[in-house]
Amino acid sequence: MSAHEDMHAQDDHGHHHKETFVTKYIFSQDHKMIAKQYLITGTIMGVIGVIMSLMFRMQIAWPEKPNAIFEALLGKWAPDGVMDADIYLALVTIHGTIMVFFVLTAGLSGTFSNLLIPLQIGARDMASGFLNMVSYWLFFLSSVFMVISLFVEAGPAAAGWTIYPPLSALPMAQSGSGMGMTLWLVSMAIFIASSLLGSLNYIVTVINLRTKGMSMTRLPLTIWAFFITAIIGVVSFPVLLSAALLLIMDRSFGTSFFLSDIFIQGEVLHYQGGSPVLFEHLFWFLGHPEVYIVILPAMGLVSEIMATNSRKPIFGYRAMIASILAIAFLSTIVWGHHMFVSGMNPFLGSVFTFTTLLIAIPSAVKAFNWITTLWKGNLQLNPAMLFSIGFVSTFITGGLTGIILGDSALDINVHDTYFVVAHFHLVMGISALYGMFAGIYHWYPKMFGRMLNKNLGYIHFWVTAVCAYGVFFPMHFIGMAGLPRRYYTNSNFPLFDDLANVNVIITIFALIGGIVQILYLYNFFGSIFFGKKTVQNPWKSTTLEWTAPIKHMHGNWEGEIPHVHRWSYDYSKPGHDADFVPQNIPLKEGEEELQH
Repeated sequence: MSAHEDMHAQDDHGHHHKETFVTKYIFSQDHKMIAKQYLITGTIMGVIGVIMSLMFRMQIAWPEKPNAIFEALLGKWAPDGVMDADIYLALVTIHGTIMVFFVLTAGLSGTFSNLLIPLQIGARDMASGFLNMVSYWLFFLSSVFMVISLFVEAGPAAAGWTIYPPLSALPMAQSGSGMGMTLWLVSMAIFIASSLLGSLNYIVTVINLRTKGMSMTRLPLTIWAFFITAIIGVVSFPVLLSAALLLIMDRSFGTSFFLSDIFIQGEVLHYQGGSPVLFEHLFWFLGHPEVYIVILPAMGLVSEIMATNSRKPIFGYRAMIASILAIAFLSTIVWGHHMFVSGMNPFLGSVFTFTTLLIAIPSAVKAFNWITTLWKGNLQLNPAMLFSIGFVSTFITGGLTGIILGDSALDINVHDTYFVVAHFHLVMGISALYGMFAGIYHWYPKMFGRMLNKNLGYIHFWVTAVCAYGVFFPMHFIGMAGLPRRYYTNSNFPLFDDLANVNVIITIFALIGGIVQILYLYNFFGSIFFGKKTVQNPWKSTTLEWTAPIKHMHGNWEGEIPHVHRWSYDYSKPGHDADFVPQNIPLKEGEEELQH
């Protein structure tokens, strides 16, 4: 008996004991429960992140106007309802950190890699259920530290989510450089440990635990995306860990890795020899692959959902895999485009410009393939499909502005303006969120055994889509007009007075978009208890997860695991009665297996 079969045999015998509430819901080793834990924790962090963004948007739209909401939520940081400048920087910092790491990374990789890898490759569970549990609890612990940092007396970290020295390296630099910054670093160190454990588990599971017949070219594109994302994480996250550890040493042990010739109020500090630009290199070596750690899982989910709801095979399956691999490779050699204005050698700038613009090729391949998959399909426009189409829209519009920012000569004009904010929020933030929402609407029946309310889903999509463009489209124009990002107020600059009304419009769209998420939260949590019960395969999908029983059990399938006889996208195949043929159905006599 192989080790693979032996593990499955042990699973069959080992999971009949009675599970307590604690072992089932808290310290669970079942990948499906851990996926839900990630999703619900990420959702709670998302609510915190969105509330922060709405608060600082209100501050930008109506600067220095008293606001009862500020007084209620910020206390001493908003005397008489007027937001303090220090807390504005802290809100921007923690909002960015929470959304990038705790919502998008956890909501996509943590949730869907856990849920789908074992189910779609035909495995009983992850390679190590225990490591999987530990990775979630480390993630939860890091979330707790990040939230605790909001309540520190001197204030949370306020050096931007990129935490550049010297603001992050000198505890006396500003109020947000003290204990709040230390907690930020501790939180991120724990988060990185969680990500590495999770990523290693995903990689080993995909390589070792595929069911009989599940070759790499029969894997759904979701699994390819999760697999490559995990590899990027293992390569790049340790670099941020090294940067965080060196920063802790600069802060607490008197070293000078990132500090040199610092003056505070005329006093010369003893630091010399370090370089803040070194920190930028270390940070962005993770920071840029992190963008793809967030977006690649969303691309995988969208590919799967589009094929299912177009009732067509995904167009260019092998080209899609090749483009995922190309994006993964290129993502690790473009980090310098964040540093064009840091005094970089112009020749090096041209090298980073070249590699950055090169990444447009695999991205365009994916966009064209999605559009071709939709072309002449029998489209089922349910909420998951709408969010997937929305993803393609924002990915293209956000990506086009990346061509400007990726060019060292053009970037200098709009660097650190709202143009940059508009670009990365559309291409990474909104696109990844759309991918996450699409995944939730599509796989919710698999997670909870019930359906989400479709009509609420439609309202959620259309209001979110209109508001997302309402917020980020005008930002391109105020960015090109020169409005700098991260400023607490622009009222001191008469040059920008004409742009104040645009900021009010952006904020109104942001508030409406934020409020409609309450509808989504009501739908999500309400449907767990009161949603319509699902059928075995509600979307008539071909992949293996829909062959597993609706009732959750540790081990996924009763009896034998299904074997795979065909690739993942046999939709509308000639010679079959139904317009979908699941992967576990053997080929008919004379039937050829499709491989695009």
